[in-house]
Amino acid sequence: MSGPAHFEELRAGNLGVRIASTEWEVRAAQALRYRVFYGEMGARADAETAASGLDADEFDTVADHLLVLDHDRGEGPESVVGTYRLIRREAAARIGRFYSAAEYEIGPILAFPGEILELGRSCTDAAYRTRGTLQLLWGGIAAYVFRHGIALMFGCASLPGTDLEENAALLSYLHHHHLAPEALRPRALAARYVPMERLPRGAYDAKAALLALPPLIKGYLRLGGFVGDGAVLDQQFNTTDVCVVVKTDQVTEKYYRHYERKAGARG
Repeated sequence: MSGPAHFEELRAGNLGVRIASTEWEVRAAQALRYRVFYGEMGARADAETAASGLDADEFDTVADHLLVLDHDRGEGPESVVGTYRLIRREAAARIGRFYSAAEYEIGPILAFPGEILELGRSCTDAAYRTRGTLQLLWGGIAAYVFRHGIALMFGCASLPGTDLEENAALLSYLHHHHLAPEALRPRALAARYVPMERLPRGAYDAKAALLALPPLIKGYLRLGGFVGDGAVLDQQFNTTDVCVVVKTDQVTEKYYRHYERKAGARG
């Protein structure tokens, strides 16, 4: 964590979103991640992880943790129903690297002149996988981006499973339609590089592929996001990863207008 809350909690009925400010909140986020990644998605836990019931690593110590809370469930760990891990340039510098650097050559992103933000470890409790919860998470990201002057966001986003044949149309669609411009294009590390162009153009239904993408990736694309060159198979987490890059101008414009309208309506 990097200090106190960065913006006031944003509320939508019983749900709120804010930055974790205590150790128990971070542990609650790690416990939620464990339940989703290891309990549902088939990630493979080592003995220490399984014993702790937490998805935790060294990046958690420097990150800010965005939380979605359901206040109807109480005000303790049980209230944490969604989370997103946020790592700024200065935070990554404290341990010498970004998480994504284990999968991608991110030199073009590091060379970007403005403030950058790595997004990762996003998940929500099964009962809260709704459009409203996702919008609240994005609203929290927009508030954070605005508060810290973030110009570029990036991170590894996942397709479920490691079956390249099953994900062939989705990977090909992303490569053909959303490849990042060369000046901003991360590339999968040579030892982990998996070509994304699994099928030629016209050999798959592009509209169906777009609709089949995970909601998080579709959200990035709606904001004008791009993907890097090459996918990476993450055997531990049972996912096929792509590197997403998003300039934040659309994020701040779209979501701050939304919250300004709501504030205006309240008078």
